[in-house]
Amino acid sequence: MEHGAHRSYGYSAHKDDYLKRLRRIEGQIRGLQRMVDEDTYCIDILTQVSAATKALQSVAIGLLEEHLAHCVADAVAEGGDTADAKVKEAADAIARLVRS
Repeated sequence: MEHGAHRSYGYSAHKDDYLKRLRRIEGQIRGLQRMVDEDTYCIDILTQVSAATKALQSVAIGLLEEHLAHCVADAVAEGGDTADAKVKEAADAIARLVRS
């Protein structure tokens, strides 16, 4: 099944936790907009940008761990081209996270 098709993924068991964390980050971003609108001191805004960035990175790492533990592990158990493709996909995702 392709990655866009409807199915259950490794993070599904923690979906509510991820949604709660993302909503909190969304609130942080709205707070940043408000800070800019209210001409808040630059360093204070940058501090909040850093906090939001770390929160997003934390979500990304959690999703990556779930992906490795479930999607990649299942593909490796299957073997063959599917395993190679999932490992490459995970490596590419890690590379994007490291560069960001």
